[in-house]
Amino acid sequence: MKRPLIIFIMIGPNTPPQRAVIAGHPRMPHSLEMASEIAAYLDSLGMSAIQGSLYDENLREKIVDGKADVLIALGGDGTMLRAGHLCAPYGVPILGINLGGLGFLIEVQRQAWEEALTKLHQGEFRLETRMMLRARHMRAEDILGTWDVLNECVIGRGEMVRPVRLTAVLDGHLLTTYVADALIVATPTGSTAYALAAGGPILPPELRNILIVPVAPHLSVDRAIVLHEGSQVKITVRTDHQASLSMDGQEPVHLQDQDAVVVHASEDVVHFVRFQEPDYFYRNLTSRMDQNPSAGGPR
Repeated sequence: MKRPLIIFIMIGPNTPPQRAVIAGHPRMPHSLEMASEIAAYLDSLGMSAIQGSLYDENLREKIVDGKADVLIALGGDGTMLRAGHLCAPYGVPILGINLGGLGFLIEVQRQAWEEALTKLHQGEFRLETRMMLRARHMRAEDILGTWDVLNECVIGRGEMVRPVRLTAVLDGHLLTTYVADALIVATPTGSTAYALAAGGPILPPELRNILIVPVAPHLSVDRAIVLHEGSQVKITVRTDHQASLSMDGQEPVHLQDQDAVVVHASEDVVHFVRFQEPDYFYRNLTSRMDQNPSAGGPR
């Protein structure tokens, strides 16, 4: 389906937002209460705001129709990923307020939202651009699905605990064949997600590189590979049992033997509203890793 032509004004210090969409996580009831508080506060600042969940059709139409200058996402990193999928094609920046756990992608902690929104209204912020990947599911010459992802796409085994053979072709030339649980193809944003857990490097989020990380490789190349943003990688599945494709942690797509996933940089990008200086990334990263709640540390 052809994307509708959307003309928008990118917000920035010289053009602060006037129209906000506030999107809460539908499984966090208190996010709806906070959304109402934020809407009232923005109204007191002279900004218009509508509120709902990311699955609210009226809210989504505001983004698609170019009637929003910023989306304020209430939740965790999963909420930010969903917001990125929605906003990227239309150039709408996203400000995250953390109601979840670690919040690698989120700028504002729950108790600091009033101060942050005042700065937003006054234009005291910058926009950080994050690349996305475009993944196509191929069966012979047929395209069965196309997705834009902010973190990663994962090609690997299904529920059966057996590795799959994954042949990686880079720009038309054989790179290698992996025997592994999975292969992660990630953005720099995704380098702090599943790729990090699999032993991959941490990349600064503003980079435009493609990261390949094998998961539990058996007698295969076990090092991560960083590709140029102009690269295209084609991963072909060789298996006689289950295999799957998952994008940004969404429901997996079943793959058959000889199916391929073709990945390259997307034309779309995600814009995040930031108040901190650019060196915030590593400071926040080490802080969050030290406080990982899944490791039993302080929340």
